[in-house]
Amino acid sequence: MTTRKEHWNAIFSAKADAELGWYEDDISQTLKFLEQIPRDEVATVFLPGAGTSLLVDELVDRGHRLILNDISDDALNKLKKRIGNNGKLSWLHHDISRPLPKEALTADIWIDRAVLHFLLDEADIQRYFENLRSVLKPGGYALMAEFSTRGARKCAGLELHRYSVEEMTRRMGSGFELLESEEYTYINPAGEPRPYIYALYKRHDAC
Repeated sequence: MTTRKEHWNAIFSAKADAELGWYEDDISQTLKFLEQIPRDEVATVFLPGAGTSLLVDELVDRGHRLILNDISDDALNKLKKRIGNNGKLSWLHHDISRPLPKEALTADIWIDRAVLHFLLDEADIQRYFENLRSVLKPGGYALMAEFSTRGARKCAGLELHRYSVEEMTRRMGSGFELLESEEYTYINPAGEPRPYIYALYKRHDAC
C-alpha cells in the first residue's frame, strides 16, 4: 500500500510545477487576505504544506521568517533549489496529521492552501488542528483555503473532505475569531473550475 509520503513524492517528481492541479501562477487571492493582517516583516509564517508554491517566493521577498513544511521531501528539495536557503528559513519534513516535533517553532501566521482537505480520518483532522494551536501564538492569524462544499470530491487521485465556513469555524475552536471568509473559484492548469472557501481567523487566547 502506498504511503502518503510516497504518493506525494510520486506526484512532485513526475510533474513540473505548472502541471500540478493546484498550481497558481497568480497568488493574488491569498495576498488579498494577507493584506488584512497588520504588516510585520519579521513575522514568522508557518506553511503546513509548502509544496513548491510561488507564495513562498513572495513571503521571502517580504522578509518573513518561514517554517516550510511538507510531507514530500521531493517537493521541499525542488523548493530549496529554487529559492535557496538563508537564516530566515526553517525546513520541516513532516506529516501534518501527526504530532509535530517538540522543537517545531512557533509562528505568527499559519497559511494553509489545499492541505487540510486531504485529511479524511477524524483523528487526523483533530491532530491537524492540535498542531495549528500548538504552533500559532496568541494574537496570531490563520488563513485557511480548502475545497468548499461545492468543490470537487477528488484531487490528486485522493478523496477530499470539503469544508463550509461553519464547519471550519467550529473546528478552529472558541479561541479563534473569524475575520472574513469568501467563496472563490480557482481555475486549475487544465482550465477547470475548483470552488474553494477562504477563511481568515485571529487567535485571541492560548486554549
